[in-house]
Amino acid sequence: MLLFISGRTDIPAFYTPWFMNRIREGFVDVRNPYYGEQVSRYRLDPEVTDCLVFCTKNPAPILPYISELKDRGFALYFFVTITPYGTDIEPNVPDKSAVMQSFRELSERTGSRNCCWRYDPVFIDETYSAAFHIRQFRQMAETLHGATDRCIISFIDLYQKTVKNFPGVKEVSEQDQRFLAQVFSRIGMESGITIETCAEKLDLTGCGVAKGICISRSIIEQTTGGHVIKKPGVQHLRKHCMCLPAHDIGSYNSCPHLCKYCYANYNEELVKKNHAMHDPSSPLLIGHAAADQHIHDAEQKSLLAERRTEPGQLPLFADLMQTGQAERN
Repeated sequence: MLLFISGRTDIPAFYTPWFMNRIREGFVDVRNPYYGEQVSRYRLDPEVTDCLVFCTKNPAPILPYISELKDRGFALYFFVTITPYGTDIEPNVPDKSAVMQSFRELSERTGSRNCCWRYDPVFIDETYSAAFHIRQFRQMAETLHGATDRCIISFIDLYQKTVKNFPGVKEVSEQDQRFLAQVFSRIGMESGITIETCAEKLDLTGCGVAKGICISRSIIEQTTGGHVIKKPGVQHLRKHCMCLPAHDIGSYNSCPHLCKYCYANYNEELVKKNHAMHDPSSPLLIGHAAADQHIHDAEQKSLLAERRTEPGQLPLFADLMQTGQAERN
């Protein structure tokens, strides 16, 4: 089983003390986002939790705990979103130079193959032109050179919540998508970073951008040092998404970054209300379980055959293949 931390809110940035309390107590409770009276309890045990998959705009708060997480036997994979927007779009995201420094520190502690840069979402307007994106992407790629080998890009999707919170935003034209993809691909090659998309309807492989999968079988095998023993299905959260299923432990309307394009926040007042209800000692991210809420143990099964290496190393069969290839060369 893969645990996603989180697509609903930024847990590393704002809720790291709570998360580490959950790790130390060995379980976490998660409300069903559509049926709040239903609560699932997940064991935080490396025997069934194959990988902790993080998604954040600010990894700095969790850096001091990387060693503890690894010592407890957890495999770790990080998506760090770094975009060029200012506080008019991302009001509470730290300065991007600080985030990139944190990214480099994270890479040193986990390995560059376990850290993925997300340049997401891309939109274009009078302030954030295509030329602006190219300049910023080049600077970021040069700064992150050696700290990652992978960058996921995506173009803005006009979800209903996004349009509500970000009036006037427009889809990026197919022509501009292809143009930016070609330039980003060339920049990525110069910095040793493969550019991929995930869940994009437009095929950009002809522009040098691979049609990737954020949470793929190969990524999990590489990160865990194990072998996925069967096809576990796909996420199906978004059209065109082929990611492996991951269980999200976050809550909607709880991310104080308050990015205008965010699909996970409905409105600022609800975010503030929920954030104020957060208790680092609670099994739930927001508030406490009510008397009428039913807590049930989630079904958890490992996706992996027995690990043959330490997390973050290649599985034995892949290591042998690489050794044989080196001998042939």
